[in-house]
Amino acid sequence: MWLADKWNDYKILDTANGEKLESWGKYVFIRPDPQVIWSYKNAPELWKKAHGRYNRSKKGGGNWDITFKNLPDKWQISYRDLKFVVRPTGFKHTGLFPEQAVNWDFTSDIISKSDRQLNVLNLFGYTGGASVAALKAGAKVCHVDASKGMISWCRENVEANGLADRPIRYIVDDAVKFVEREIRRGNFYDGVIMDPPSYGRGPKGEVWTLEEKIFDLISLCTNVLSEKPAFFIVNSYTTGLAPTVLYNMLSMTVGRKFGGTTQAEEIGLPVENSPYILPCGSTGRWIGEF
Repeated sequence: MWLADKWNDYKILDTANGEKLESWGKYVFIRPDPQVIWSYKNAPELWKKAHGRYNRSKKGGGNWDITFKNLPDKWQISYRDLKFVVRPTGFKHTGLFPEQAVNWDFTSDIISKSDRQLNVLNLFGYTGGASVAALKAGAKVCHVDASKGMISWCRENVEANGLADRPIRYIVDDAVKFVEREIRRGNFYDGVIMDPPSYGRGPKGEVWTLEEKIFDLISLCTNVLSEKPAFFIVNSYTTGLAPTVLYNMLSMTVGRKFGGTTQAEEIGLPVENSPYILPCGSTGRWIGEF
């Protein structure tokens, strides 16, 4: 397992009964997590100190129960030398997936050690954690997301890191249609990052189902890779897509076309003051011979 254990301002304090207790900087929240199927609390007293809890509705969605009256609309947390703006949203998330730090470190290392400036495509870019890390490491970045709100949030994160003058493009578009246009334009990338949702819709209502679309999208993206690509990352939170499935798909597509090395693992976060780890999906990585 690849473990995201180098956080400055984020911790999982405890897990129990389908929920996780997390500190985001100086604020503590309780959020649902389907992986937490046990009832044991390692630190029961800490749960009483939460500033808010996200409650799921049986009809879908949910809402925040905020117990701390002076909670700010947003605040910053840091990972190593990176800064991110977080805030509770209406759909449970806070604008960051902390486990993805293992992939930020991976791409940053390759980018910073490259003898050329790498051009990186981040599909389903969300609020830009991976884009900020790549930009900070010295890459040119194209950040693509179907939501204008997520693009705006990415800009906030870029600006929070003092990187607004770095080479980044912000694109509001459906990932598949954008890649198809880039192929027609003859634009190429040295690295591709994709963290697609299990299910979603594009800007014009296009339906996205991961199991049905992911292999074809990976195959399509091999056509926007440069002659000597550096890396390709696919992340999945879908239960049915085990690390071996991601490994197989990357080997059959990127690996078959460019050689290189493929690897895949679960990713996870440590639980404070305990021997336990919370699994948080899987990641497949392809590394080029460059």
